[in-house]
Amino acid sequence: MAFPDKYISLLTDFGFKRVFGTEPNKRLLIDFLNTLLPPHHRIQDLTFKNNENLGKTPIDRKAIFDIYCEAESGERFIVEIQKAKQDFFKDRSVYYATFPVQEQAIKGEWQYELTSVYTVGILDFIFDDHKNDETLLHIVELKNQKGEVFYEKLKFIYIELPKFTKSLNELETHLDKWLFLLKHLAQLDDRPLPLQEGVFTELFDVAEIANFSQVEQQGYQNSLKYYRDMNNIFNSAKSQARREGREEGREEGREEGRLAAELAILSRQRSLLLRLLTRTLGELTETLKAQINLLSLEKLEALNEVLFDFTGLNDLVNWLQNMED
Repeated sequence: MAFPDKYISLLTDFGFKRVFGTEPNKRLLIDFLNTLLPPHHRIQDLTFKNNENLGKTPIDRKAIFDIYCEAESGERFIVEIQKAKQDFFKDRSVYYATFPVQEQAIKGEWQYELTSVYTVGILDFIFDDHKNDETLLHIVELKNQKGEVFYEKLKFIYIELPKFTKSLNELETHLDKWLFLLKHLAQLDDRPLPLQEGVFTELFDVAEIANFSQVEQQGYQNSLKYYRDMNNIFNSAKSQARREGREEGREEGREEGRLAAELAILSRQRSLLLRLLTRTLGELTETLKAQINLLSLEKLEALNEVLFDFTGLNDLVNWLQNMED
């Protein structure tokens, strides 16, 4: 299997989890997080945690993060890459952050002392209310009416990656270099001189496709195709919505365009997931196809998060059964 690219894309599920979500490569995640954290919360070591057991209800336990880890000093980190804009994304971030908070509860006598929880979101889109703001790194805390931090142990860090436009020669800080690689690693043919240092040397070794097994190459190819297809779906839907809104020239027309775009995204995502599942697991039964066709957009997105972890049709059957419970 030949790939035109030398290195994987970190914006794919496979690439992101291979580089940041595995025990042998955890130094890469530690280094990246430490570029974002205040000095007093710098990480020396961390442990990856099972996020599927969080929450007290079946619905809660269906929430799966890309990466969930705990620093040796107790801080919890949710790290996610979000490839496309979705409704209520900020609400989802807040909801997910409650799980690591509740996980800290101790049976019996307890004084409610908590360690810090961080949610780090790498966004391949720009928030609607930030379109005219050049700031790409947003650190969100709970503050009072005077702008003073009320509670410092809960933080949300969002990176709007499309706003990062520096070229290789313009990179100045360690964060600049990380953001450049997050956005452009798959486009590099070699290791540029400004990035031939410490942790980035390790990153290039981990991300080189020639070092993958055949199974890993197949997994990456599927993940890359999904990422590209989803970009095409969302871009086409947005263009369609803009055209319909312009043609109508009224609020009603814009709303119809938005609804048409959402329906188009839902239909195409179902079709795309069915193709990927067939390629990965083999031919699906009509019953399985029917179950997938009934999934909401939220559940389709959840299925996308886990489909590359499936090793057989039984995993898909069990996942769909859990969704119905």
